[in-house]
Amino acid sequence: MSFLGIWMFPTLFLLIALGFPIAFSMLGVSLVFGYLRFGDKIVALMVSKVNEVGSNYVLGAIPLFILMGALLQRSGIAERLYDAVHIWTRKLPGGLAIGTIVMSTIFAASTGVAGATETVIGLLAIPAMLKYNYSKELISGTICAGGSLGTIIPPSITVIVLAPIASLPVGSLFSGIMMPGLVMAGFFLLYILVISFAKPELAPLAEFDEDDDHSLGAKLFITATALLPPVALIVVVLGSILAGWATPTEAAACGAAGCFVLAVLHGRMTFAVMKDALFRTLGVTAMIIMIVLAGSIFSAVFYSTGGMRAMQSLLNDYGITGGASIALILLLTFVAGFVLDLISVILIVIPIAMPLVKASGVDPLWFAVVFLIVLQAAYLTPPMAPSIFYLRGIAPKSITLKHMYRGVIPFIFMQAATVALVILFPGLATWLPQVLYGN
Repeated sequence: MSFLGIWMFPTLFLLIALGFPIAFSMLGVSLVFGYLRFGDKIVALMVSKVNEVGSNYVLGAIPLFILMGALLQRSGIAERLYDAVHIWTRKLPGGLAIGTIVMSTIFAASTGVAGATETVIGLLAIPAMLKYNYSKELISGTICAGGSLGTIIPPSITVIVLAPIASLPVGSLFSGIMMPGLVMAGFFLLYILVISFAKPELAPLAEFDEDDDHSLGAKLFITATALLPPVALIVVVLGSILAGWATPTEAAACGAAGCFVLAVLHGRMTFAVMKDALFRTLGVTAMIIMIVLAGSIFSAVFYSTGGMRAMQSLLNDYGITGGASIALILLLTFVAGFVLDLISVILIVIPIAMPLVKASGVDPLWFAVVFLIVLQAAYLTPPMAPSIFYLRGIAPKSITLKHMYRGVIPFIFMQAATVALVILFPGLATWLPQVLYGN
């Protein structure tokens, strides 16, 4: 009975492969294996986990960040920002695609929701790039890669879920992923610029009337007025968290209130808009919290039934220790990201990984940052890339799955380059937290 828990994972993946929802699969496996080990006492364990998740203050930020994303979709801020960015980039090779990545970076830093970022950016950028005959592969890769930045650029909901499970401060993890996230966005921009210069037929320069060629003063005014609202949100939300002035939940509440005010000022706030935003927030939040609860129960049962001891014993028997065990965990994370959503991967892998990471003498913060980048790469990687399914929902039929699969591949290499840089130069992940918090 001591190693009973080792069979929980094969059972879980079997249920998922059969098509059962992830949350209910984890709950069902936990209930069965917990009953085999503890009898009806498993009910008390599950109730205690419900109380634990329900009273987790940090998780309270999740619905507020989702509400921010929902309101920003309707406020008109995204459209104005896209136009302002395009003023500066349209004369560059691949200017529309470059503007899309810049826009995605700013929007990701405003909302923290990957799906919302990709949806909003895609709806704005796809028609414009198709109009100027951009390569459909480049369109697909740009939209998917830009949307994926929502998982790695703070404030990210995946970080909010990961931090308490990994026993890391949210502020430290936010500051840790900031530089790698910006480096990755820089790689995306560099790739688009190089490929558009080398093969201009992939991204023809956009034609425009001389009347549209604004003076420098007009450009600066348009940019300032378009940038001010999202920059204000970034300062209020992310700045207050990094400075230690507010918890993530408090900052998210201020951000949601700010989004509401912006929507009112833009004349977009109606009862129907607010109702739609609230219902969307409720649905997504319920899904995430259900998965978090199921993952918390699954982890507790896995530990208590000897699953962790069995895992460590297997690794030791095969001589997989230290760096090799970390590499194996990251490989499993990448593979799991093909078939599971990001939060499910976090809840399954992190409780197992962190004890091994600490036992290997590896900095948990550095590992968490690398883990997030690898998880983001899985988010983008075919055949089960969630980013592609988001794109499929908003793209016209002329952009096929073949275009999407081929389009994301170069950007996956850019993500791999980011992982390599963080491994070679750990300070990319640890320097800013040390400066801000001394850890």
